[in-house]
Amino acid sequence: MNASCRPRSTPEKSAAEERGRTESVSRLAARTPRPPFAALLAGALSCASLLPAGAGAQAPAVLPEGVPARIQPLPSLRQQAEEQQEWLRLRLERVLPRLMTEYDVRMWILSMREYAEDPVFDAIKSPTTFAARRRSIYVFTRQEDGSVERLALGGTSQGGLFTAYRSTRPAPTRETVELWGSEQWTLLREVVEDRDPENIVLNIDPVWAFSDGLHAGEREALEEGLGAEYVARVKREPRLAMNYIALRPPEMMRRYRKIQETVHAVISEAFSNAVVTPGATTTEDVRWWLRQRVRDLGYTTWFHTSVDVQRDGELPADGPVVIERGDLLWTDFGTQAMNLHTDTQHLGYVLREGETGPPAGLVRCLARSNRLQDILLENMEPGLTGNQILGAALAQMREEGIDGTIYTHPIGDHGHGAGPLIGLWDRQEGVPGRGDAVLLPSTWHSIELQATVPIDEWGGKPARCRQEEEAYLDTEGDRHWAFRRQTEFHIVW
Repeated sequence: MNASCRPRSTPEKSAAEERGRTESVSRLAARTPRPPFAALLAGALSCASLLPAGAGAQAPAVLPEGVPARIQPLPSLRQQAEEQQEWLRLRLERVLPRLMTEYDVRMWILSMREYAEDPVFDAIKSPTTFAARRRSIYVFTRQEDGSVERLALGGTSQGGLFTAYRSTRPAPTRETVELWGSEQWTLLREVVEDRDPENIVLNIDPVWAFSDGLHAGEREALEEGLGAEYVARVKREPRLAMNYIALRPPEMMRRYRKIQETVHAVISEAFSNAVVTPGATTTEDVRWWLRQRVRDLGYTTWFHTSVDVQRDGELPADGPVVIERGDLLWTDFGTQAMNLHTDTQHLGYVLREGETGPPAGLVRCLARSNRLQDILLENMEPGLTGNQILGAALAQMREEGIDGTIYTHPIGDHGHGAGPLIGLWDRQEGVPGRGDAVLLPSTWHSIELQATVPIDEWGGKPARCRQEEEAYLDTEGDRHWAFRRQTEFHIVW
């Protein structure tokens, strides 16, 4: 090990966090190369066994019928960071070692620069880290006991979860400085030579964006730093990055359920007389109200909120639509808090004078959409690909006489998350590549679909009931709603 580079406690780490996480240069230099991995595990690990601990945290919610959703305030920023740091620890200590064993990965290297981060970065960093530091290189090495050594060659220890190395080059104000230039690549080469892994995974993949985070220029520099001998050991394993991002520790569900309840409560308020005045309020008014409301609650939106209407008459060709009595309201609303994303589509109805509820045709439309949700969840069996699930669900849908489409996606660290696509709105025959990923337990999904029904009260004109709700597979692969689904229209009267 180069004597000018050594692990060092960073200011963010407490003594307890640092204990046992640093290693002297002399010990590193003296370490003998590890022997080859004796044999692969006898049979692949069961997907359902990936996240056994803390399973009770994701038990399905028991909610009284008819009780309205409530705003669940976010904790303070400091408390949020503490909660997120614990999720990070669980992912690094529980999820990553099992995946590296499952896929026979001996070393995983992530190399990135500030503002050119790998998609995996959000899943390996502390909530108090906002970007890569200059150049950050993270090296994960699977040990003989199945644990994973975590090194940061540049950047910080991410709250004590990595051993972070800095340079002892002379500096004007501090004892150590950032690793820089060739010394970073020299240190990486020494680490790799010392561990001498049988294989190395880099994030390079033509299909999965989540597994393709090594930028072109960074790849050139990294391969030069590794040298031909170790570049020859690089293997493609896109499932490692994809499923490390996709798999959710059960402990995350408590917070996610509260976030989802808040989303339901905000939409309920938006599609009510508190916000909508028939004949005056426009769809654009409601769109911006939704965005402002969640911003005031400490959330952000990860796409521009959509609000539109369907009605039995004609709609304007362009411009904001004034909401009128008899309109079917719809929103597509995506929020983010604590790096947890939601994606929700709900429906509302504006009562006509004298009406006490939506017309029977629209009630039937929503019921058909609910039934399609049931069909999809019934067919979301772990071990099947997204395309297999799509084909089976659409076949059952047609057998039951439902006119609909399915376009469901994973969700979590990203709005359109890592894992299998189950259809696209314009690819009902299946999605090559991205639909071929296997559905796993302990993953979250945005159940997005629509059912089309002719509405007698509209003279047979069809309405599309478009819905989207968050659901999850627990550690056993059983399916549950994160909060609950919409089964009745929000009402403006």
